Amino acid sequence: MKVALNTETNKRKIGWLILLVALSIILMTVWSRESDTGPIHRVRVATETVAAPISSAGKWVSTPFRGFFSWMSDLGVSRGQLSELRDQNKELRARVVALEETRLDNKRLSELINSTNAQGYKGVTATVIGLPPSAWNQVIITDKGSKDGIEINMPALGPYGLIGQVIEVGPTYSRIRLLTDQKSGVASLIQRGRKTGITKGSISGDLMLDFISAESTVTAGDVVLTSGLGGVYPKGLLIGEVLEVSKETNALYKSIKLTPANDISTVENVLILTDTAPSTDSLGSSQDAGTD
Repeated sequence: MKVALNTETNKRKIGWLILLVALSIILMTVWSRESDTGPIHRVRVATETVAAPISSAGKWVSTPFRGFFSWMSDLGVSRGQLSELRDQNKELRARVVALEETRLDNKRLSELINSTNAQGYKGVTATVIGLPPSAWNQVIITDKGSKDGIEINMPALGPYGLIGQVIEVGPTYSRIRLLTDQKSGVASLIQRGRKTGITKGSISGDLMLDFISAESTVTAGDVVLTSGLGGVYPKGLLIGEVLEVSKETNALYKSIKLTPANDISTVENVLILTDTAPSTDSLGSSQDAGTD
């Protein structure tokens, strides 16, 4: 019984299929042969007229959703590129830093060269590659040496004035004893009043001006220059300014503390004067300072 019913159902499905195929063939034949005003064409136009508003409404409703999913897709791409963009940003920042450092180096070197040229001196610029190891040894190391024309006893300038003197030279380096070293001594001149003395370093790192008469008038802020006496340093190089002045009872000389023209902790480049190399010994100890 069940098999008979299934057979009858299949026959009906096949019959409907044949009917629909035949009907489709008939409609397609009529469609192709009738004019634009034929009945089938008019039915199609009417159907599209009714469906158009519904289609537009569906499109209007779905547009925000399509935009949202498109935005999400773009957001996913951006996240995928985020790591690459960060790497590019780091590279660009590194380039900016390098360019700024180059600009500052050029500025410092230009200031050194212009200052020296204005005084009629010639020199070699050098980069500081070693700072003083201790208060007992106030010596810096630079990256220029005998290959660059550097010799022992040549004066060295920082950005704002005298910084010291070359005491050792190798092919590619030089060591410069700073004014603040306890072994240094520079023949000096107070610009106002023209009193001469000796600027010495100390173990404490202070820069002192000695042998200024107790009767001399010296005040804080007075400028101290090289006097040129002794032939070690050319005259007129800035050493520093008077910071403190004191006098002990019955003392022959005043005790004068100076502020150096250069802060060694910030000095990155020096200019070693090559046309004023003295024939005497280096800065010398405080005992020899009077002949410097």
